[in-house]
Amino acid sequence: MSGKGPQLQPRLSAKPPFSVEVPGQQPVKGETPVRRHPSSVDKIIEKPADDITTTYELVRKAAAKYGNAKCVGSRKLVNTHVETKKVKKMVDGEEREVDKNWTFFELSPYEYITFNEYEAMALQLGAGLRKLGLQKDDRVHIFAATSQNWLSLSHGAASQSMPIVTAYDTLGEEGLRHSMVATKAKAIFLDPHLLPTLTNVLKVATDIQAVIWNHQHKVNQAHIDNLKAAFPQLTILSHEELQKLGKENPVDPVPPTSEDLCCIMYTSGSTGTPKGVPLKHRNVVGAVAGVSVIVQPFVGPGDGLLTYLPLAHILEFVFENASLHWGSTMGYGNPKTLSDSSVRNCLGDIKEFKPSVLVGVPAVWESVKKGIIAKVNAGSPVVRGLFWGALSLKEKLMYTGLPGSGILDAVVFKKIKEATGGRLKLCMNGGGPVAKDTQKFLSMAICPMISGYGLTETTAMGTLQNPLEWTVESIGCMPASVEAKLVDFPDAGYFATNKPNPQGEIWLRGPTVLEGYYENPTETAEAVTPDGWFKTGDIGEWDKYGHLKIIDRKKNLIKTLNGEYIALEKLESIYRAAPVVANICVYADDSKAKPIAIIVPAEPALKKLAESIGVPGDSLEELVHNKKVQAIVLKELQNAGRAGGLSGIEIIEGVVVSDEEWTPQNGLTTAAQKLNRKAILAHYKKEVAQAYGSSS
Repeated sequence: MSGKGPQLQPRLSAKPPFSVEVPGQQPVKGETPVRRHPSSVDKIIEKPADDITTTYELVRKAAAKYGNAKCVGSRKLVNTHVETKKVKKMVDGEEREVDKNWTFFELSPYEYITFNEYEAMALQLGAGLRKLGLQKDDRVHIFAATSQNWLSLSHGAASQSMPIVTAYDTLGEEGLRHSMVATKAKAIFLDPHLLPTLTNVLKVATDIQAVIWNHQHKVNQAHIDNLKAAFPQLTILSHEELQKLGKENPVDPVPPTSEDLCCIMYTSGSTGTPKGVPLKHRNVVGAVAGVSVIVQPFVGPGDGLLTYLPLAHILEFVFENASLHWGSTMGYGNPKTLSDSSVRNCLGDIKEFKPSVLVGVPAVWESVKKGIIAKVNAGSPVVRGLFWGALSLKEKLMYTGLPGSGILDAVVFKKIKEATGGRLKLCMNGGGPVAKDTQKFLSMAICPMISGYGLTETTAMGTLQNPLEWTVESIGCMPASVEAKLVDFPDAGYFATNKPNPQGEIWLRGPTVLEGYYENPTETAEAVTPDGWFKTGDIGEWDKYGHLKIIDRKKNLIKTLNGEYIALEKLESIYRAAPVVANICVYADDSKAKPIAIIVPAEPALKKLAESIGVPGDSLEELVHNKKVQAIVLKELQNAGRAGGLSGIEIIEGVVVSDEEWTPQNGLTTAAQKLNRKAILAHYKKEVAQAYGSSS
């Protein structure tokens, strides 16, 4: 697989401006002029091609164009290995040794199907849904982790004009109940381990006629038997059986129109009832069109895209539909099996699939960076010196445009590139701001990392960096299917008239923007203006090149005791650069002058820090409760804050060091890997009070 496009370098090589003002508009007080991507200045781009107006047509055209090329690949679970180790843990103030289990997975190589086979699968699944009694406009609920079966069922439903309803597989019983009852879903597709979750939900979600489970995972027959006994009226079958049913009972497709509903996506909000975002087919193909203008010159047939983020997240849903349109090959992975360290007797997904394009969230990139640094630091002083010298030199060469970086890549960075499969040419960060240092480091050591920004409500469209406009100072310009303006937010001093750069709340409009929340007129009236602008709640700034920078979020602006605002996400992106941080949540009490941080430490870095001050300890559980270790962690973070240019009131005055990972499973992050601030604060309430107490 050779891939497409020029050799990409982490440098700004295109000529600005990268976004332009729409001609002929009248100035509006308190707002900046509306800006667009230069290619859509006269007319916003709504379709990736004239004959693609729905996701159904997108699949048909991709099959016609790319035929027998590899479309999607998956791995089978061969075996599960459980290893038990003894670790020291503080229990009620006493140190005890406890057993801790680690699970490792053994997987098969990738097995692929072609574009033609994928299209046939989708049409058969659609026919299968019809045979089960579903009709046009009936909703199909998807409650499962990312897989080729998830995507194929979404396209199967689309082939019969059936909208899908998506919910994160970590949403839990209450969120699932809400989304199933509210949307009156007739069928549900889910991973087999989630079958027991249905028992209580189906007592109220009485519209459900069929339960389809993903046969890519082993099923516990008792779960099926229990469900059948409790709900004898239900049809329960596997994805494979549904496809077979459709193959044996073919029907013509019932193609949707661009105005038909494609999906209702439930956002992974950390407070209150999840909101349903209805997206029409025109919204989704509009997003594919907008992003294609920026990415398609560099990504196409022969490229491999590793897909593992939740498909219930709009970024991944758009990205996978776009990948079909571009003719790339998708390899399905899992966050738990990406690296070699989490598998046994096989390679992790990255090394096995060898992607050329990788999309990730900040937590993924931080762990990749820290893994590289740990390996470099384990080498001899000569190796360490060579690596950091080469990194510095490459940065200078990129900045000046001088040749020579190819030699550095071949000699110094070759092994690092091999750790990510050796073929990576483009990384994309989404889902939150990545630390500038991390973006720069990975761009120089592996391949250019670009950033994207968007929301479920805008079908993931907001901004996307063009690889030729590479920079760590902004998040790029709008894709070609959306326009943007900044609106005054006086409370925190953000005005369209600010100098040197205009600032304000980011408002977005275009064919990818929702018309309103599902059955929620109150929220709709607050978020969407009568003329179609969506108020994002994010604070932005236009730079001199026409790129957008996100500088704050209205919700995460906290006024401290001294009356000044601090931006939590900005602080987190800077403190996250400290080697000891694996994950971080900054908290500011409005009755205190300064913030504190709650961190999940990176174990190797924490052990090294402890060693440097003479504190022994083999496990994380032992070290995090040690006062000396907590003090040096605080110092490290304060140094990182100062190095990142934070002001005095932004430097944390206390730290809580956690001995457990934050995951969607324990509710401390959302399914999209974003912090669940409310849950984190509730979980560490006592420790937060102590951290503030010890600092005063």
